[in-house]
Amino acid sequence: MIVAIPKETHPGETRTPIIPASIEKLKKLSIEVVVESGVGATINVPDEAYERAGARVESVRTSLLAGADIVMRIRKPPIEEIVHLKKGALHISFLDPFNEPKLIDALRDAGVTALSMEMIPRTTLAQKMDALSSQASLGGYVAVILAAERLNKVLPMMTTPAGTIAASRVFVIGVGVAGLQAIATARRLGARVEAFDTRPVVEEQVKSLGARFVKIDLGETGQTEQGYAKALTDEQLALQRQGMAKVCAASDIVITTAQLFGRKAPLIVTDEMIRGMAAGSVIVDMAVESGGNVEGSRVDEEVMVGGVRIIGVSNLPGRVPVHASQMYSSNLTALLTHFWDKDGGRFNLNLEDEILRSSVITHDHDIINERIRELRS
Repeated sequence: MIVAIPKETHPGETRTPIIPASIEKLKKLSIEVVVESGVGATINVPDEAYERAGARVESVRTSLLAGADIVMRIRKPPIEEIVHLKKGALHISFLDPFNEPKLIDALRDAGVTALSMEMIPRTTLAQKMDALSSQASLGGYVAVILAAERLNKVLPMMTTPAGTIAASRVFVIGVGVAGLQAIATARRLGARVEAFDTRPVVEEQVKSLGARFVKIDLGETGQTEQGYAKALTDEQLALQRQGMAKVCAASDIVITTAQLFGRKAPLIVTDEMIRGMAAGSVIVDMAVESGGNVEGSRVDEEVMVGGVRIIGVSNLPGRVPVHASQMYSSNLTALLTHFWDKDGGRFNLNLEDEILRSSVITHDHDIINERIRELRS
């Protein structure tokens, strides 16, 4: 079986799907790996390093795709490239299946088995394959670093001959994987950190990192089976904004991470709340690509509102591409290793398996994922 890795072509993408260390592991499974020439250029890994690890380098992209039994990449494939995939091929990448109906239809029509990395379940068994979490963790780290760089203050408390400097205050909204990493990073930098989430169950995790959990009575809330926060009603959102306004006003940095799986991100920080913050404060909207948590935030732009800087950077993990690539490559390797039939020399596509049942979207000219099928009905 041939596993092909095309280089990423999305504008501004700095990550690569695979690193040489992962190829060495795949070779031990007798998997033939073919990479596109230049696949590691963005992280300064030359083609020769991939060849030394045991991969074959292909310079013609269409030939690479056409000859592959399995194609693995980070970004969703351009629709025009799907025609080059052979019928029955397994395609593994982020797909954004809830928002890309034309792409999903094209994969179905081509007879491609498409596995969406977003849909890997958050279970103990699938933890090593969970690329959404691995990339979100890096995103949380980068968000704090960006905010600290743009803030006109230092983060830690400092006692100096010239007097004592108070620690900057950081408020993290949304305590998922990204939020927890943001809290940890801000604490390491010496900031005073507060955090809020609609799920009371995360309070203990927030406190374990040395931050204060902000309590706002919203009535009944909770989380989905996948561990994501459930959508709030309009009334609950209004209560949430009211409760957070005072905390935002006292904060030097606000980082929003709230996203709803498969849906537009909720608007959490309003223009009124922004104007209540001190000039020089910084907001990082980590959900800007999925609609944004912050009113007025724009993808890949910095916006000034009343002296408050709103940062809306897409692809935050791409700011640290070496480690982002390392983690994603490890996720892919874990996925292949887990389902690889060593005796048969193939990927064991057991669609009764919980992980594959959750993540495989199309197979044999059909959309087989129940959640996506329900969305279409």
